[in-house]
Amino acid sequence: MAEAGIGVDIVEIPRMERILERTPSFARRVFTEEEQAYCNSSARPAAHYASRFAAREAVLKALGTGFSQGIGRKDVSVSRDDRGRPIAVLAGRALEIAREQGIVEVALSLSLSSDLAVANAMTITEGARPRPKDQGETERQRIARSFKEARSILDDLERIQSDELIALSGETEIDHGGSHETSSQL
Repeated sequence: MAEAGIGVDIVEIPRMERILERTPSFARRVFTEEEQAYCNSSARPAAHYASRFAAREAVLKALGTGFSQGIGRKDVSVSRDDRGRPIAVLAGRALEIAREQGIVEVALSLSLSSDLAVANAMTITEGARPRPKDQGETERQRIARSFKEARSILDDLERIQSDELIALSGETEIDHGGSHETSSQL
């Protein structure tokens, strides 16, 4: 089944700031050690905690579960790839549900403003992935395309061979008003 789930969530940064101030254990209970280290090392820790919380909510909405069906607080977390882009990391029950649904990828985008953290998530099954142009062709279409490509290559080779032969022989045709002569170029 070709399917993609979409989830969006917004968290107010000042609200996250108040939660972190009132309940210092909140970060430890909800976020992984990696997330805490990243957020605490940033210039605006509350903003990054808010974006990661929004990411959890967005991913769970894309899965269609929310925090139900036995999903734990740390079953969805945010890491960064080699280029620094955010990636959703699934574990525990969230990972089980994703596998049951045939999800092969979770795309994640995080954005911050002065007051808001926004997360967009998309779960993608194999059937929902974009296909290269040659997939989905019938066998007949694939063969016809292959023959056209081969004919184009042969035409190019014939043109190149003809150009090379003329260059090697050094001969050109000279038109003298109706009679053709061949001359050698030195």
